[in-house]
Amino acid sequence: MISIQQVGTTVFQTASIYLFLILSLRFLGRRQLGQLTPFDLITVLILGSAVETAMIGGDTRLMTGLVSAATLLICNAFISRLARHHKHFRRLVCGGPLLLVHDGEFINTHLIRAGLTRHEVEEALRQREIDDISTVRFAILEADGEVNVITMEHCKQIHRSKPMTEASHDLSR
Repeated sequence: MISIQQVGTTVFQTASIYLFLILSLRFLGRRQLGQLTPFDLITVLILGSAVETAMIGGDTRLMTGLVSAATLLICNAFISRLARHHKHFRRLVCGGPLLLVHDGEFINTHLIRAGLTRHEVEEALRQREIDDISTVRFAILEADGEVNVITMEHCKQIHRSKPMTEASHDLSR
C-alpha cells in the first residue's frame, strides 16, 4: 500500500516537473507549439510518461501513476484558470505577439528570441501566398505559434477607405 508520504512526494515531484516544463517551453521558444497551448502540450507529453513510469519504472505501483496523472490534470486546470483570469500571468507563461517583419525587413533580434530563421519565416509567408518580403508591412508571431501577416497593399486599402468614411460622415451633417 502506498503511504501518505509517498503520495505527497509524487505530487510534489510531478507538479515541479510540470511547472519546469511550462516555463522552459515559454522561454525556449514557441514555434514548435502550433495551435496547442503550453498547458495542453505539457499535459499530453507527460501524462503518458507518468503512467508508463508507474507501470515499468522503479515504482511499479498503479497508485503512483494515478496520483501522478491526477496531479498533472489538476496542475493543468489550475494553470489554465490562472492564465485565463490574470493577464500578467498569461503573458509570463504563454508570451505575447512578437513582430518578425516590419516594412519588408526582418527584425533579427526578434527572430533570435523566437528561435526562428529567416527561411522559416519566408516559408510561413509562402504558405500565405506571399513570395516577396518587401510586400509585407507586418509579420507577427502570435503566442500560439501562428504567423499572421499584414501586407503593404492591405494597409493602403485601409488608408484609402478611411478618408472616404470621414468624408461620408461630413456629408451626413
